[in-house]
This record gives sequence, C-alpha cells and structure tokens, in this order.
Amino acid sequence: MTNPLGPEILQNAQGPQSAQADNISVTQHNLKDQIAADKYLGAKAAVADPVGSLIFRKIVPPGAV
Repeated sequence: MTNPLGPEILQNAQGPQSAQADNISVTQHNLKDQIAADKYLGAKAAVADPVGSLIFRKIVPPGAV
C-alpha cells in the first residue's frame, strides 16, 4: 500500500518554505501540490482496494431451459 502524505504535509506546513545556510539552499514543493498529490494517491489506493469493489454475477436458476 502507499504511504499517506498527511504527516509530511503537516510537517512541511509548519516549517519554512525555503531555507538557506552557507552555500546550500532548500525549497519545498508548493503546499497546494502536496495536497493534490495526497488526494491522488488516496484515490489511487481506494480504486486498487478489492474489498470495496463490486462483483456482478449472472444467476441462472436450475430447471427447464
């Protein structure tokens, strides 16, 4: 299964968007893009779940055909 991004999104939202120290600069992805990725992965995992899927079967009663 996929790893939910909820905790990472919360951690990124609480921290700074970009940071710079010495000659190293770090910038995170946009929060809107992170939320969209979390929704996409959640929907993908929900579709792949066989428990929630429907199964259609044709029922043929015994008797004269």
